Amino acid sequence: MKRWAVAAVALASLAFGGAAWASAPPVRAQAYVVQSSVDGRTLAARSADTPRPMASITKLMTVLVALEHLPLERVVTVPAAAARVDESSLELRAGQRLPVRDLVIGALVPSANDAATALAIAAGGSVPRFVALMNRKARELGLSGTHYRNPHGLDEAGHVSTARDVATLLRDALRNPVIRRYAGSARASLSSGRVVVSTDNLIAAVPGIVAGKTGHTSNAGWSQVAYARVGGVGITAAVLGEPDEAQRDLDLAALLRFGLASYRQSKVVDPGRTYASVPVGWGLDPVRLVAPRAMVRPAPLDRPLVERVVGPAVAALPVRAGQRLGTLVVMDGHRVVARSPLIAATARDEPGALAKADWLAGRTVHHLMGLVS
Repeated sequence: MKRWAVAAVALASLAFGGAAWASAPPVRAQAYVVQSSVDGRTLAARSADTPRPMASITKLMTVLVALEHLPLERVVTVPAAAARVDESSLELRAGQRLPVRDLVIGALVPSANDAATALAIAAGGSVPRFVALMNRKARELGLSGTHYRNPHGLDEAGHVSTARDVATLLRDALRNPVIRRYAGSARASLSSGRVVVSTDNLIAAVPGIVAGKTGHTSNAGWSQVAYARVGGVGITAAVLGEPDEAQRDLDLAALLRFGLASYRQSKVVDPGRTYASVPVGWGLDPVRLVAPRAMVRPAPLDRPLVERVVGPAVAALPVRAGQRLGTLVVMDGHRVVARSPLIAATARDEPGALAKADWLAGRTVHHLMGLVS
């Protein structure tokens, strides 16, 4: 039976080099967070769990819950309560009929309050019943610092969230392909042919931006949450309570760039490298263990990855070239970054009877000489 052992290189640090780790940029937001999808870490934060108004970022939850109850092509009638909502709007009229898709576009792209309210009433029957659904969904998603009082985000006592919660909400909402499409659209066309423009100035302006949602009220300040992805690295960043729109855009873009620059693509499994040498006995050269193919993964710049190589203490002959003899696991803390088989780089045939006899004779002479000396 084979006896397995950890090879000598087990848990050796992998040095990747590259750019040095940089600290988060200074931002003027009252609260912010930067999170990585690579390893789930929070890369930087300030007051990330402090509840505060989040304005129209609310509409991510509104659309997420509405789409659980309404098909996109259903035609709904705009209620008078929706037509009366103040500020950003599609200028909907009471009694107007239009598909749910238009209301979703209206809520996510130009951030229309009347569209969000019409969705809420169509999906929940009334605003209070729909808000109850929003709060239930928040609990399901673990948004412990979030409480909704309305579907549009206008200032109202007790209508709050946190930077961490809105980052979580965006990631969950983007699992819905409809939200992913329209929350990432700089402009979109309604069924009438009318084109609406996004309130998100970063879409198409910052490389890697997938989607986001803005918000602004007098109490909330200028706020936004966004998700960007470049080269397998996904970064979610949120800023709440910025002093103005331009500063919000500058700060959020800087945080996204910081997050993306915190990782680099690294060859964590290298087929050109010998990971271990396994004895085969009978005086033959050991068999080198190599990986069959390269693996490239995002690696953090602020700490080394470690690798663990496991293989047999002795390999039984014959050994075929390409035969699996071990395993390589690359780790980032407790997270598995990559796992690869390790195979024999070359074949080793079992010696014949005469070769074995010669080797044993040589070993006997060697031991006798040792005793004599």
